[in-house]
Amino acid sequence: MKKGCIGAFFALVRAGLWSQTVHGSWSSQSTKPSAWFTVHEPIWDEVYQLAEEQSVVGLLAEGLEKHNDDLNVPLELKLNIIGEALQIEQQNVEMNKFVAKLVRKMRDAEIYTLLVKGQGVAQFYEKPLWRTCGDIDLFLSEDNYNKAKVLLSPLASEVEQEYIGEKHLGMTIDGWVIELHGTLNVGLSSRINRVLDDIYVDTFNGRNLRSWDNNGTQVFLLEKENDIIYVFVHFLNHFYKGGIGLRQICDWCRLLYTYRDSLNYELLESRIKRAGLMSEWKAFYALATKYLGMPEVPCFMFQDSGDPQWERKADRIMEFILKSGNMGHNRDMSHFSKYPYLLRKCVSMGRRVGDLINHARIFPLDSLRFFPKIMFNGVRSAVRGE
Repeated sequence: MKKGCIGAFFALVRAGLWSQTVHGSWSSQSTKPSAWFTVHEPIWDEVYQLAEEQSVVGLLAEGLEKHNDDLNVPLELKLNIIGEALQIEQQNVEMNKFVAKLVRKMRDAEIYTLLVKGQGVAQFYEKPLWRTCGDIDLFLSEDNYNKAKVLLSPLASEVEQEYIGEKHLGMTIDGWVIELHGTLNVGLSSRINRVLDDIYVDTFNGRNLRSWDNNGTQVFLLEKENDIIYVFVHFLNHFYKGGIGLRQICDWCRLLYTYRDSLNYELLESRIKRAGLMSEWKAFYALATKYLGMPEVPCFMFQDSGDPQWERKADRIMEFILKSGNMGHNRDMSHFSKYPYLLRKCVSMGRRVGDLINHARIFPLDSLRFFPKIMFNGVRSAVRGE
């Protein structure tokens, strides 16, 4: 993909993410977007393709709404982008209605749940309905998790195999994919999971949470610091396990920006240090400022994001993101249908080793620390036939 396409893509995503004009959104870079568009003329079809790969077509459309006339985006393509954004909007409207209906049904059965990621985070965008939606993730206490399985499984057209140890069950109801989570734990390290366990206790024992008024239905969400930590750990888990998209990083940015004046930074710092993720935190913040135009956040945890070491890490992370696509969707997965079982596992193992080598260039110690558990989870999934 040509350099001008990359520049145009990030300029428009910035404009959509922060409600600024395209030129104003590139303020932290030495090169203005106008230079990208005149010296490196973008191929707009490729810009659109990149937005689709990263699930940020809504942000691209919002950026185009504020574009300058010198962008010369073909009218037909512009209409296609806006048309897709409107389809995303309608899908979000329908999903929000279903979430409200689902929460009311569960509440009538005295099952209390929180919505994590997804529609809850979308509310902190300038245009919530233009964020590409995904699954519906519900976070429940142990008792409510068990009750939710009993209530919802008979309603589902498809129920996935349950991860009993992780307390995770996926199902499809009325065409919507729902995931029940009885824990927030990820398969990276015990240090990280202990921090996520603290969030569980803080949420269900301390009743520390927020809520979203979803068209008259109160939907509970994680408290802001807990939400920021969980969204960060969630996309980091995908980064180490094969694929991460810009949409997840944009979610993190919007949460940090929205609550920048009221966050408990000491709590955030303490948890990130206890999880052993300060290097990842600083590197991804450097990526957010360099590529996504993330405004400065008033905390020392972010103040050295312009340090060359973090910028180098940010560049390597972005290289991986653009190559792998949103959640690894650009990767060739044809071996699952072409090869017998043992050969498939060899291909998967080779890919994990390749990722280890790539990630070790960015986070050498943590890549080695997390790798055994990532491989163990892969073997366990294979034993289950997944």
